[in-house]
Amino acid sequence: MLGQVAEDAPMTKPTTLRRGDTGAAVKRLQQALAKAGFSPGRADGAFGPGTEAAVIAFQRGAGLLADGVAGPRTLAALGGAKDSAEVVVADDRAGMTVDVASRMLPGAPVRNVADNLPHVLAGLAEFRLTDRPMLLMAIATIAAETASFRPIDEGISRWNTSPGGHPFDLYDNRRDLGNRGRPDGDRYKGRGYVQLTGRDNYARFGRDLGVALEAAPDLANDPAVAGRILAAFLASRETLIKQALLEDDLRAARRLVNGGSHGLDAFTRAYRAGERALTPPAGR
Repeated sequence: MLGQVAEDAPMTKPTTLRRGDTGAAVKRLQQALAKAGFSPGRADGAFGPGTEAAVIAFQRGAGLLADGVAGPRTLAALGGAKDSAEVVVADDRAGMTVDVASRMLPGAPVRNVADNLPHVLAGLAEFRLTDRPMLLMAIATIAAETASFRPIDEGISRWNTSPGGHPFDLYDNRRDLGNRGRPDGDRYKGRGYVQLTGRDNYARFGRDLGVALEAAPDLANDPAVAGRILAAFLASRETLIKQALLEDDLRAARRLVNGGSHGLDAFTRAYRAGERALTPPAGR
């Protein structure tokens, strides 16, 4: 029980405190909040509305997800942890089975899900995006981007190819993507689970992952690499995505990946199906 935590347990110990909790750990949280300049009122060991408000204020100031729950990252920030490895993030991957993912993407062949899900989960684990909201976000993103649940090339459409033009000519001179003219449009078209697009993105995520994506863009369709790209892309927007999901604003969450509302219906259907299928662990 939370109230049985030893008085001298450090703030960086992995735990989660939320409204309704009581005990020594809550009292230490209240004292840490007050010390940081976010008074919760009297440090009485009861996590009530004052403590919740102080946690939210601290989280906003620290650039953390402002959910009012003192989870590992919030506690680490309050405790002054220097090493991010000290922070233990919830790991709900065991619940994201082939069956659950297939329910989220009912049109995808089960074989594709079985073959590709391990690569997606491995990428998410590498970037410590293993909590329930980010698992749902990742699989729902695949539903919107590559509904077959496998990494693929972007298809030709009126959005990327002009009437009578060569494939992806509308991307060739997209300076916002870092493209420099033909053949950059075709060379750096969308690929993978998240449809990575543009020379700048291939260069950036290639550097981050230690993969020569700019020189060999087809590597983005390798399942293991594609899983890492998806996770790295989501990690770069993690706090904003989680805030949108916390507010149940799926449109905003989708926009953070796609830049617009393309695929929003598929994303929303998949996310809602995942909410029903991926049962939260007991106590959460």
